[in-house]
Amino acid sequence: MIDTQQKLGRRNTCTPLGASQAQSPVVMSLNREETLSEHSLKTLSNSLDVNQQPGKAGQGLRVPVLNMRGKPLMSTNPTKARHLLEQGKAKVAKRTPFVIQMLMATGETKQEITLGIDAGYNNIGFSAVTKKEELISGEVKLRKDVRKKLEERRMYRRQKRNKLWHRKARFNNRKQEENWLSPSMQHKLDTHTRLIEKIRRWLPITTTVIEVANFDTQKMQNPEILGIEYQQGELQGYHIREYLLEKFNRQCVYCKKKDVPLEVEHIIPKSRGGSNRVSNLTTSCKKCNLKKADKTAEEFGFLNIQKLAKESLKATAFMNVVRKRLAEKANAEETFGYITKKGRIDNNLEKNHINDGFIIAKGTNQKRCKPYHVNQIRRNNRSIQTNRKGFKPSIRKQRYKLQPNDLVRYNNDLHKVCGIFNYGNWIKLQNGTNTNIKNVELIQYGKGLSFN
Repeated sequence: MIDTQQKLGRRNTCTPLGASQAQSPVVMSLNREETLSEHSLKTLSNSLDVNQQPGKAGQGLRVPVLNMRGKPLMSTNPTKARHLLEQGKAKVAKRTPFVIQMLMATGETKQEITLGIDAGYNNIGFSAVTKKEELISGEVKLRKDVRKKLEERRMYRRQKRNKLWHRKARFNNRKQEENWLSPSMQHKLDTHTRLIEKIRRWLPITTTVIEVANFDTQKMQNPEILGIEYQQGELQGYHIREYLLEKFNRQCVYCKKKDVPLEVEHIIPKSRGGSNRVSNLTTSCKKCNLKKADKTAEEFGFLNIQKLAKESLKATAFMNVVRKRLAEKANAEETFGYITKKGRIDNNLEKNHINDGFIIAKGTNQKRCKPYHVNQIRRNNRSIQTNRKGFKPSIRKQRYKLQPNDLVRYNNDLHKVCGIFNYGNWIKLQNGTNTNIKNVELIQYGKGLSFN
């Protein structure tokens, strides 16, 4: 009986709903790991450690591996990771994402791995590739409520301090450091740094490449450029074009059409004394460009285009500062958005942060892996809330032992906490079960970067 159960744990009994009834020697596609996608039909092993990555096996994911000292090795496939856990040669080091650690000495042959980071204001794309395949990839959704939370905290602090009539006035007792960033931007920089450090702890990264800007501002003069003719080589035209597309929201400034071929157009034609400076260039569709002919934009009936053309990309420039600082802090190589776009077009990839990270990592035709979707979760240590009657706020100073998104073990199954009540003594699980915290075992805190 025991031998039968062990064999059942090792074999894969997953049968896709749409699979043919023919035997597997006839339909060879049923023997491939890519067909194992119907998780509800899979007979699972009784070992919890074997099933810590539910629904991930056979979908192109790679499992990071650590050696006995906790240093990263080359990743493996889910099947081999499962066998190592069954044989007692490895243990689960982390569950989201799934990472195993070896319990025995192994060879430590490593390959060249390049990590590409598509740094952004709201999203981060990342991808780590070797010469043959992609080991990890995904997109991080950054928090958008940091500034609002800071303003709320400032309001409460100001109310509290205004009640202290005896408090001495303070004016010149605060100094800003030389490389000071606003708290919200510092938070974004710290999140980028933590993501890179996490991936470096799981994979033996040899080179890190970060996209620091959409265009190389060193080739522009604050940020105007004397002429577009200076560019030579296969990237000719990409630099200025990307700058103008970003500035004018990738649309024709005259008819406001998007998703149409756009041309670089002079606001004041060269025949009327216009120059090739960026402040005199804009984007236009071919129809409007022909209709405008040798008229100026003002004569064509558009008075505010020249003013808009002289405006700088403040938000983009500010993010460029953060990206530049990130590259220095992470000791990474730099690349630019117009180079990424050209690589994406050459490899026929759609525009998204994951593909951008792949191109930044110098990916070309490597075998891709299933991407992670990462959310940034704020862990509430205390909360300002209304009392039971709904009037003045009451401050909960005590941090509850369990909070939403924590991973716990209940009745030999893993669940995520989705709610807390009864002063933190009871929790609600994702399956709708309510239970006392004494009946569950904490597996992993659900804070920071949550990989799914």
